[in-house]
Amino acid sequence: MRPHRGSSVLVYGILGLVLCQLLGIAAWRMGTDDLREMDLGRMDPSGRDLTNAGRICGMVATVILIFQLAVMLIVFAAMLLSANR
Repeated sequence: MRPHRGSSVLVYGILGLVLCQLLGIAAWRMGTDDLREMDLGRMDPSGRDLTNAGRICGMVATVILIFQLAVMLIVFAAMLLSANR
């Protein structure tokens, strides 16, 4: 049985929230994969709570990233439209 990576997933998730949202994508992906491995009995399930918390932080960071990109796109489009007038 492989050891869990719960603390790593949680660190990536928190750094995704605080520092760089791209790390949130990594936390979401790692957390989902690790939880699947735990469910299949291939990974130590003692880190399930840490892994799930990191995955959720990664999800929130990813949603923030998407929101920021959408706002930047809208602002950029508005600047282009106002420059053409």
